[in-house]
Amino acid sequence: MKTLTIKDENLAGKILHEISLQFEREYVTVKELIEERIRKEVDKYMNEVAEYRHGLVQPGATERRMNGTKKERKIDLEQQFLVALDAFQKNGFFILIDNEQAEDLDQQFLIQETTHVSFVKLTPLVGG
Repeated sequence: MKTLTIKDENLAGKILHEISLQFEREYVTVKELIEERIRKEVDKYMNEVAEYRHGLVQPGATERRMNGTKKERKIDLEQQFLVALDAFQKNGFFILIDNEQAEDLDQQFLIQETTHVSFVKLTPLVGG
């Protein structure tokens, strides 16, 4: 199992948030990176909503309305994944892998102890 810590940074390089992800393989694609991040964030959102403040995952208006009065929180994993993929393709955020910008969802990279991955958000992502 390979562990990769990713960082959210602003345009000035200030680290805003960190999250660790687990991968079975040492080579992963940018799409798999985004998918695993979304999966972890949805899990965190559903289990720790009161403390959840960061990440690409943001409930849509319908999800916020439904969750407003219920104790059990639900968020659509597939919808969040599609929103994140769309945002990546439309430059809503970009990903730096060892200080090189990821250009394509199918781009593969090797996870090593020294691999540095940053998500730089340019616009807020809103699901739904």
